[in-house]
Amino acid sequence: MMTSEPGGQVTSVETAIMSDPARESNSHRGRYTEPVPTSNLVNDGEDFPEFEPFEEEGAEPRSYAPMAGSLAVMGVDMCQEINKPNHYTTAYDNPNLVIRRGQEFLMRITFNRPLGQGDDFQVEFLIGSNPSPSKGTLVAVTFGSRHAGLWAGRILELQGQSVIVGITPTPNAVVGKFRTYVAVVTSNGLLRTRRDARTDLYLLYNAWCPEDAVFVPDESERREYILNDAGVIFQGAVGAVSHRSWMYGQFERGILDACIYILDSSRMPIYNRGNVIQLVRKGSAMLNSQDDNGVLVGNWSDDYSMGRPPTAWTGSVQILLQYANTGVPVCFAQCWVFAGVFNTFLRCLGVPSRVITNFSSAHDNTGNLKTDLIFKTDGTPDRRHTRDSIWNYHCWNEVFITRHDLPPGLSGWQVVDATPQETSDGHYRCGPSSVTAIKEGLLCHPFDSGFVFAEVNSDVVFHKRDRYGTLSPYRVDKTHIGQAVYTKAVGSYAPNDITYTYKYPEGSAEDARTMTRAEEYGCERDHSELDDPQLTVSISSEPVQLSQDVNLTVEFHNQSDEPRTIKAHLAGSVVFYTGVTANHFKDHDFTVVVPARQTERVALKVTAEEYLPHLGSQLCLNFVVTAQADEQSLTAIKVIELLTTTLGMTVSGQPQVQQEMFVTISFTNPYNFALLNAYLAMEGPGLVSYRTRHYSVIEPRASISWKESFIPRLDGPRRLVAVMVCDNLRQVWGEVDVEIKP
Repeated sequence: MMTSEPGGQVTSVETAIMSDPARESNSHRGRYTEPVPTSNLVNDGEDFPEFEPFEEEGAEPRSYAPMAGSLAVMGVDMCQEINKPNHYTTAYDNPNLVIRRGQEFLMRITFNRPLGQGDDFQVEFLIGSNPSPSKGTLVAVTFGSRHAGLWAGRILELQGQSVIVGITPTPNAVVGKFRTYVAVVTSNGLLRTRRDARTDLYLLYNAWCPEDAVFVPDESERREYILNDAGVIFQGAVGAVSHRSWMYGQFERGILDACIYILDSSRMPIYNRGNVIQLVRKGSAMLNSQDDNGVLVGNWSDDYSMGRPPTAWTGSVQILLQYANTGVPVCFAQCWVFAGVFNTFLRCLGVPSRVITNFSSAHDNTGNLKTDLIFKTDGTPDRRHTRDSIWNYHCWNEVFITRHDLPPGLSGWQVVDATPQETSDGHYRCGPSSVTAIKEGLLCHPFDSGFVFAEVNSDVVFHKRDRYGTLSPYRVDKTHIGQAVYTKAVGSYAPNDITYTYKYPEGSAEDARTMTRAEEYGCERDHSELDDPQLTVSISSEPVQLSQDVNLTVEFHNQSDEPRTIKAHLAGSVVFYTGVTANHFKDHDFTVVVPARQTERVALKVTAEEYLPHLGSQLCLNFVVTAQADEQSLTAIKVIELLTTTLGMTVSGQPQVQQEMFVTISFTNPYNFALLNAYLAMEGPGLVSYRTRHYSVIEPRASISWKESFIPRLDGPRRLVAVMVCDNLRQVWGEVDVEIKP
C-alpha cells in the first residue's frame, strides 16, 4: 500500500509489485522452455520445492525436522552494526543488510549446541525465481574442505553455541536482493532454516574492490561519485553559466527497491545484472518512457498540464518512489532531470557516476556527425529544412568502469545518456561510450561514440539554400560546438571544467589527428574552399534580470581595405530550456557602414514589454543576427538566460543527529506582476523528507514565510533545497548548507 505524509511524500515502495510475465510458461517448437528469471523483488515460487510441507494440517516441512541430538540452527544475525560501516552502506535507510561485492561480510549463526567434530553446514544465497548455481543466482558457501560455490567462506570465531563466519562474494557477482538460508548437512540431506525476510541482503557494485569493474582508485572520488547524495547541475549558456541543486537521495527509504524495480520492469535477466556494461545500458533505456514504459516522460513544450514542469522537481526521490508505486511513467522531464535521476539510480546500485553539462551541444539528427544549419537567400534561418540543432546546454552522465570489451586504454569515464534523442540498437538510449575514444576520434567502438562525438566536437556548417533547393556552404565554425563541458568538482559545489577530456585544443596537431581519424570512421567534414571572411559579426550582452530590458551590442569587424555596407536582421525568440526555439517576438532590420580595417558597434535594445508576453514560463532568449554584404553572408547567435530572484532559506536548532531543527523559507515578490498558483517544495537527503506548500497568489511586493521542523538522520555536511514554480514563473529556488554533528 502506498502511504503519504503531509505534502504528498511517498514513504514506502509498494510491497505487492505485479509478477513479471517472463515467469509464465512459454513454448518453442512445441516443447517447454525454462522462462528467463527477470523479477528480483517478487518471488512467487518456493525456493526449495523438494521440501514442501505435508498436506496434513499443522504438519511441519520435512526440511525443518531435526533428529534428536543433531545440529540445528536457532538464529541468524546479519551483523549490520559491523558490516554496514565496513561496506560504506550505513546511510541506506533500509532495515536489511546492504553490502558490496568482492568484500567480506560477517554473519553470526547460533546453533542448538556448540559445533562438534564432523558437523557441517552451509549458507545459501538465492536471487530471483528459479535460482541456478550455473547462473550465479544460487550460491552455496561452505566452511570446510568441502567446496560448493564461488563465494569464499571461513569460520572466524566460535563463541559457545554461536559461530561468526566471514563470507566474500565474488567481484563479478549478480547485483540485487538475495534471500538467505542456513542449511545443516545431515545423513538424510540438508536441514534448512525457514524463509526469513529479515535476513535478506542487498548486494551492490563495489568501487572499493580492485577486482570489481567499477573500481575507483582515489578515495575522495569514491566518496564523491558513490556516497554523495546531493549535487549541482550546471545550466545556462557559455558566458552565463548557472546551476541548480539536485538532491540525488540514493540512500533514502525505498530508493534501493525502486532501482531494482526498474530493472525488474525492464525484464533484464537476473543473471546479467552483475555486468555493469549491460546494466548501465539497460538503465539508460529505462529512465525514459519513449519505448519501454520507463521512468520519465520527456516534454520540451510549455504545456505541463498533465504533470509537473521539469523545473518543479527538487531531486530524484519523489520521481523514483512514484514510479515504483504506480508503474506509470512520471510527467515531466528534460535533460537535467533525466541525468539527475539516472545518477541516483547508478550511485544507489554502487556504480560511480556524475552529471555532465555540455554547453553548445549539437544534436545530429542526420547521422553525418556534423551540424548543418540552413539559411534562406535573405539570410534568415530556414527552420523547415534544418534538421540538426544546437542546444544551449545538454546534460548526460558519465560512469567510471572497466571496459574489457574495448582495447586497452579506453576504460575509465564512459558517457551514458537517458534523454531520448536517437535510438541505439532499437531503443532510445545512449552509451556507454568511452570518453577517451571520443577524444581520440575512435568512433568504431561501442556504444554510440559517433553520436557523442558530434555533440562535443562536430563542425557547424552554415548553408545558404537557393530557390532551387541547392545548398551552398558559406561558413564553417569549428569552435562553436562543445565550448565547455562542466561537472561538479570533487568535494565542493564549484564547477570542474573537463572539456579537454573530450577533445584536444582546437587547431592543435592532436586535434587534427583526431578529426582525420574521425573521418575514417564516418564523420563527414566540409572541405569546401571558402574564402577567408573579410567581415565577421558577434553579439554580446550584460547579465539581464527578468522583467528588465535587454541591451545587445552587435559588433561588425571589417578586415578588408574597403568600407563595407552591411544589411542586417535581428531575430529574437524564446528558448525552451535546451535549444528548441519558439514564440518569436522580435524582428529588426538595420544597416551599418563599417570603415576599412575597423570595427563598428551597434547598440540594440529589446524591451521587457516586447519579450514578456511571449516568455510563458521560460527564461532563455535566443537572438540571431544575419547579415549580407555584397556576396558575403554573416551569422551570429547569442543565448541569454534571464536571471530571477531566489528563495531565502535559514536553519535553526541544534545541528545534531536525532535533534529537532527548523528550516524557514522566505520570499518577497520583486516583480510588478502577481505570481499565480505558486507551488513550493523542499527536501534534504538525510535531513527532511519532501514537503510542499501552495499559495494561490503572491501579489507584487508581497512576502511569504514557511517554517518546517525536521530531525536529521545523517551527519556530516548536508544541503536543503527549495523550489517555487508558478503559472507565470518557474525557476525560483534556494538552498542552504548545514553541518550535522553525530
